[in-house]
Amino acid sequence: MIVELPDTTTSQVSKTLVKIREEGGVVALGRVLTLVIATVPEGEEEAIEAANDASREHPMRVIVVSKDDEDDAGADAEESRLDAEIRVGGDAGASEVIILRARGDAAQDEQSLVMGLLLPDAPVVAWWPGAAPAVPGDSPLGRIAQRRITDASTQPDPQAALVHLAESYRPGDADFAWTRLTLWRAQLAAVLDQPPYVPVTAVSVTGAVDSPSTTLLAAWLSMQLGAPADCALTGLEHGSHGIHGVHLVRSTGRIELVRDQPGVATLRQPGQPVHDVALPRRSLRDCLADELRRLDPDELYGEVITRGLALVSQRAADEGVTV
Repeated sequence: MIVELPDTTTSQVSKTLVKIREEGGVVALGRVLTLVIATVPEGEEEAIEAANDASREHPMRVIVVSKDDEDDAGADAEESRLDAEIRVGGDAGASEVIILRARGDAAQDEQSLVMGLLLPDAPVVAWWPGAAPAVPGDSPLGRIAQRRITDASTQPDPQAALVHLAESYRPGDADFAWTRLTLWRAQLAAVLDQPPYVPVTAVSVTGAVDSPSTTLLAAWLSMQLGAPADCALTGLEHGSHGIHGVHLVRSTGRIELVRDQPGVATLRQPGQPVHDVALPRRSLRDCLADELRRLDPDELYGEVITRGLALVSQRAADEGVTV
């Protein structure tokens, strides 16, 4: 069911939610958190679809704050207006979706827009699918959220976005560039958990220049293995996005995990048969559901983005290579 509320207020939206629950039996008692999505009008549906899918694992209330870019011409002179849309039942998965389309002065205070619609005594997670604030933890939505999720891969310069995330990091921050590494990290850990237990002396990670996950993987491996890591980024003219492969050097030989076709990687180890390993690119829904499984700060991500990234960047600078 979809209920349209043109030219409304957050108070009226809240009253309408209560009325819907009373008349239709839709309750919020089983919701475990409030997910606040800050996006632009053209990005609404993709984010809502991912949230609806993730809500089957994490029942929640979804509040979408949709507004045009602030630097659009004439934004200051635009009439103040709030249009809302409420989706429940089959149109909202296992969640309640509230879309707030704010214009003019109504779009300037995001925190006031959502405060009256948050579930009582439930954690708040803020997600910016596209452009994120300069410092998510200090933004109006970031200040009321326990977790703050960004996506460096959607920025014009993903590698520069990583550096900025390191500078603006606050406990509770997260980024999908890190979440997309889960399968790679699990596979590499499984490989190194087998004999011979020989130290890794060098690490090389290759990927596309638009893949911040490639740089984070090199940073994580360098931290965990205590070995120098090279991060080689290729241009998009090669036609392959994301992480291309990982090479680990040990005295007993070289371990290679290379994704030479979409969704499948080839694992080569000394003295063992060649294996094909499923390594698909994680969907937006998978990344969101993964991040919502924990509401405490991801301390490992914090160490990688602040300390590990600096190790890779310093090594690249010493060798005259731009990462």
